[in-house]
Amino acid sequence: MKSINRIFYRVSLIFFIFFSAEARSEVISVGASNAKVVVKVFSSLTCPACANFHSEIYYPLKKDFIDKNLVRFEHHPFPLDLAALNAEIILRCNVDNNKRFQFLSKIYKKQRVWAIGSDIIKINDSIKKIGTEIDLSNKKMDECLQDDKAQDKILSQRIEAQKKYKIESTPTIIINEKKYSNKIDYLKFKKVIEKNL
Repeated sequence: MKSINRIFYRVSLIFFIFFSAEARSEVISVGASNAKVVVKVFSSLTCPACANFHSEIYYPLKKDFIDKNLVRFEHHPFPLDLAALNAEIILRCNVDNNKRFQFLSKIYKKQRVWAIGSDIIKINDSIKKIGTEIDLSNKKMDECLQDDKAQDKILSQRIEAQKKYKIESTPTIIINEKKYSNKIDYLKFKKVIEKNL
């Protein structure tokens, strides 16, 4: 009986570690895992305000806090349309976290180029063009776009975020599990970070 309990315990432990690691890998993050401050950003990749947040807040935040292991930054998907969903799928198509953040930066920077019009085929081609800049092949990206599980995971994360944080608009920023509601201004944002350190 004791040996059965030991086996059950070990299997349960392996199961827990595997699925915890899988859940963590779905979160696209940068910064120390044990950072005192965690900034979660729920955004849609077609949202101009999200692109503005990334350019105005993310870069100085990275320099002042993330690179010093004081803050962990997490990008959470909250796609508001099919174009944003497909861009999220391509974002997760690369397993390298640095490449993911390179893609995220490029997709926001070039948002006005790719996120226009109603022809999803042309939009997908524009997204894939950006993907090739970070060494993703067209074949790999097509495989990712055809993967129903990848789509389901992103949509599930969106539903869970909606339930937990009552998201009404993008970007929604959560700092140590508290909603940040001020306007996008780095000096104000920085003060909130410093209060949490």
